[in-house]
Amino acid sequence: MKKLINNPENVVKEMLQGLVLANSHLQLFAEESVIARANFTKKVGIISGGGSGHEPAHAGYVGFGMLDAAVCGEVFTSPTPFQVYKAIEEVNQGDGVLLVIKNYTGDVLNFEMAMDMARDNNIKVASVLVDDDVAMENSTYTVGKRGVAGTVLVHKIAGSLAEQGASIETIQKIATDVVANMATMGLSLGACMTPASGKPSFDLPENEMEVGLGIHGEPGIYRTKIASAKDCAELLMDKVLNHLKLNAGEEVCLLVNGLGATPLMELDIMNYECHKILATKGIKVFKNLVGNYMTALEMPGASITLLRMKAEFKEPLLAKANTTFYKEV
Repeated sequence: MKKLINNPENVVKEMLQGLVLANSHLQLFAEESVIARANFTKKVGIISGGGSGHEPAHAGYVGFGMLDAAVCGEVFTSPTPFQVYKAIEEVNQGDGVLLVIKNYTGDVLNFEMAMDMARDNNIKVASVLVDDDVAMENSTYTVGKRGVAGTVLVHKIAGSLAEQGASIETIQKIATDVVANMATMGLSLGACMTPASGKPSFDLPENEMEVGLGIHGEPGIYRTKIASAKDCAELLMDKVLNHLKLNAGEEVCLLVNGLGATPLMELDIMNYECHKILATKGIKVFKNLVGNYMTALEMPGASITLLRMKAEFKEPLLAKANTTFYKEV
C-alpha cells in the first residue's frame, strides 16, 4: 500500500486538523470529528456527513451558502449518533436544523437516533434522504437506492435557501423535490484501497470496468469490457435519462463527477460526450459541474448526475456560495 499517511487509525483526525489549518472559515470539534463554520448566523442550520474517504464531501462544502457542519465518520464508516448530535447542538440557532442524509443503512439509523436526541432536548430537526443512485435498488450498504454524488446539489440548494431565510419546512420540501428529480449512475475502472485494509476493495481485470458501483467500493450491477468515453457516457446517460424521462425543451443541471483518480482531462471528455447526447434529445444544460465532488478515495472512474431543473431550484443553485471546495460568485 502506497499512501501519504501516518498511522491508519489517525487518518480522519489528522485530515480534519490539516483542513482547518488551511481554512480560517472553519472550526473543528476534534473529539466528535465535526467540521463547522467558524461563525454561525441565525437561520436554519444545514448538516450532512457520513464516512470519510469521499473528499471533498462533506467537510469541503462547509461554508456560506452550503453546509453549516459536516460530521465525519471513519473511512467508509457512518458517524455515531453522538457525533451527529454534537453537530446539531452546535449549529442550532433556534430556527431548526435540517439533516441531509445519504441512503446508507448506518447513516440513516445513526442520524435518526441523533434527531431523536435533539427532539428530547427541544431542538427542532428535520431530514432529507438522498437516494439518487439509479444503478440498483439495494446493496449491502443500503435498503433502496444509494445516496451518491447528487447529494452535493442538495447541499447547494438547501444551503442557499437557508441563507435566504427560508423556513425549515420550505427547505425540506424543496430539497425532497430535488431528490425526486435527480438521478446518478457511475462506473469504475479499478478499485480503491482503504488505509486500514491496505488491499484493493475488489479485483478488476485490466480490460474490464465495473458498472453501477457505489462510493464505498461495493460491487456494481455488472462488469463489461472497458469502452471509450463516448460509449461510457452513452451507457450511463441511457440509464439516467430513462429514469428521469426528460422531454425535449427541459433543462438540467449536469454533474460529471470523478471518483478520485480520474484526470480532469478524462472528465472533460465525458462531459463533452454528455452534452452531445443531451443536445440530440433537445435537452438544455442550465448548469454544468465537472470535477471530483464525491469520491471513493483513489478510485478511477466517474459518475453522471442529472437534475431536472424546476423554477424553484434555479435561483438557489446559482446563489453565492463560499466553501473550501465549492464557490459560486
